Amino acid sequence: MTPAELSRTVLHAVRRAVDDGELSVTVPERAVVTEPGPGGCGDFATTIALQLARPAGQPALRVAEILRTRLAEAEGVRDVVVTGPGFLNISLDEQVDPVAGLVREIREKGTRYGYGDALAGQVVALRVPYEVRAEVVADAVVRLVGTQGGRATVEHGEPANLRPVPAPEDPAPLGPDAARWALLHPAPHDRPRITADHLIQRESNPLFRVRYAHARIRALSRNAARLGFSAEPGPIGLVPQLGAGISGTYARSGGRRPGVSAEAAGDPFGTSASAGGHSLLGTLAHADAGPLVGPGTADPDPGRLLGPANAGPGPLADPGPANPDLGPANANPGPLDPPNTGTTPSAPPTPADALPLPPHANTPAPTPLPLLTPLAAHPRILAVAATRRAPDRLARHLVTVADAVLPLLPCVLPVGEEKPSAAHRARLALAEAAGTVLAGGLSLLGIDAPEHL
Repeated sequence: MTPAELSRTVLHAVRRAVDDGELSVTVPERAVVTEPGPGGCGDFATTIALQLARPAGQPALRVAEILRTRLAEAEGVRDVVVTGPGFLNISLDEQVDPVAGLVREIREKGTRYGYGDALAGQVVALRVPYEVRAEVVADAVVRLVGTQGGRATVEHGEPANLRPVPAPEDPAPLGPDAARWALLHPAPHDRPRITADHLIQRESNPLFRVRYAHARIRALSRNAARLGFSAEPGPIGLVPQLGAGISGTYARSGGRRPGVSAEAAGDPFGTSASAGGHSLLGTLAHADAGPLVGPGTADPDPGRLLGPANAGPGPLADPGPANPDLGPANANPGPLDPPNTGTTPSAPPTPADALPLPPHANTPAPTPLPLLTPLAAHPRILAVAATRRAPDRLARHLVTVADAVLPLLPCVLPVGEEKPSAAHRARLALAEAAGTVLAGGLSLLGIDAPEHL
């Protein structure tokens, strides 16, 4: 059961309660499931009871109990617990694996994963001024509209209905890929930076992180084939925490710099870490089940993200243009902290690329990085980017996907005498699913997804 399927199950429970006369409400267009917050339990949680309490004229706890009974009867649901003021905590059957279900869906649809019908049969007429950024944004919008079943036309003239802030200078010297990213990654009302920073192969460059993650995933697939195994969706098992960002993906390689392939660094079979540790996907996040809603409807922002259900029912802001270089999964993009060696705070730090594996790498981590969140949200992001003519939403989303998948990559291949197992095949399938999302998203932006970097 994927998060989207569970979300539909929650909506079905609401409809049943309305049909039985226990709730007198309008069935919402979508239900959001998220990872359980503080005080929660189970695999998923939802605030649907809090959302319906006021229109139903009943206490949230009463609404939660009404829905709990129906949810507990749903196929694939093992238990439902009500906590706090009315949070529904859902535990799935042991044989139900939402990660494997989502990975299978992505593998089946390929780069067309996330395509929908939000604009089916519609013709979107774009009128843009004669300016390079407007041209590039319009080209990306045409591709995005096509993913939602619509068709976009572009013409030049005034009055323009698509007018992003112009580029301060010609971006052509950056090259086609970096130039498009420099124009598309900022929000339309932000002035793009046409600087050489977009060409630097370091963690501080969002474009490099996205392309590096894709290239690393492709390298893992090639190296897995050399080891004689391929991807197969299933339980990923426990993986150690190596740290967020690119640093974690080469901490095991003796300091291989980002951008240097495993083959070039004398590591023909890549790097990984021993099994045992924490579940990288122990916390799962929301997915929308209902149709897209837009301006003028009850929920004017289909792009919002809801936080942990037990932490409070309020929405979190969608990662917006105020800080476009950071996403929800990029809260700590820096290198690994130096290990505690007993030196004074004034001692110069050890370079990140020379650090050994942290001594705590094989201990359980309290806050695993959820990769399922951005993968499950990809269809919604595409719909929002298409309907709002905002390719910057997709660009920032790709950064989030890359930052979420990078910590997984060192744990995909077996190490030393370790033999390929079902967990290795499942991790490879999960990594390849993220690579598919990255490749499809870059293609929609008109940017190359490299096999080697």
